[in-house]
Amino acid sequence: MSRVRRGFKARRRRNKILKLAKGYKFDRRTKFRHAAQTVEKALYNQYKTRRIFKRDIRKLWIVRINAAARICGTNYSRIMNSLKKNNINLNRKMLSEIAATDFDGFKALAKSLN
Repeated sequence: MSRVRRGFKARRRRNKILKLAKGYKFDRRTKFRHAAQTVEKALYNQYKTRRIFKRDIRKLWIVRINAAARICGTNYSRIMNSLKKNNINLNRKMLSEIAATDFDGFKALAKSLN
């Protein structure tokens, strides 16, 4: 049986990693082992940060709604509870946008819920 030359597949696999390592410095860009470790960690951090970003944005929406609700004389939990009871399907993103840009509309909404 003849031996297998692993040139094409292995080179393609290595080049895929090295292409992702473009922009790194020193051995992290040129040497496969260093590049593979760095790229793996970078991809993991990218995945993790996407999740953290979603979490932080949701917190921001809640803070905006609560601030506007307190100006109207109520609080976040009462506003959200009233929306659910009255079957008003406004998500937090849209509600915070209304609170930030159209405060009179938010005030009217809060007054109608009480």
